[in-house]
Amino acid sequence: MKREIIETGRAPQAIGTYSQAVRVGDTVYISGQIPLDPATGEMVTGDIEAEIRRALENLKAIAEAAGGSLAQIAKVTVFLTDLAHFGKVNEAMSAYFPAPYPARAAIGVAALPRGARVEVEGVLALG
Repeated sequence: MKREIIETGRAPQAIGTYSQAVRVGDTVYISGQIPLDPATGEMVTGDIEAEIRRALENLKAIAEAAGGSLAQIAKVTVFLTDLAHFGKVNEAMSAYFPAPYPARAAIGVAALPRGARVEVEGVLALG
């Protein structure tokens, strides 16, 4: 099956050997998004709510570049360096994702790239 690489300037460029997203058929695999501001390339810092929103905005931009929306996200994986922020993730997700909500996993990790405290990846189902 053919793979299509999805890229947009509305989300941060990849900082490693990966693509922002890859479409295979009607499924789009969106790489993990940390709170990097695509305009500056700098991390959003200080407020965990702002960091979560930035990561979700990046995810949204890539979903839209693939021809979809957050309403079509089937699965989200959230990585947190402190699971005490889980409630803030729930608040942000309820603002970004319409019900019925996507499947989700939240995983506590020791560290994330660039010192991020949150990373969000998703699987988008088109068609």
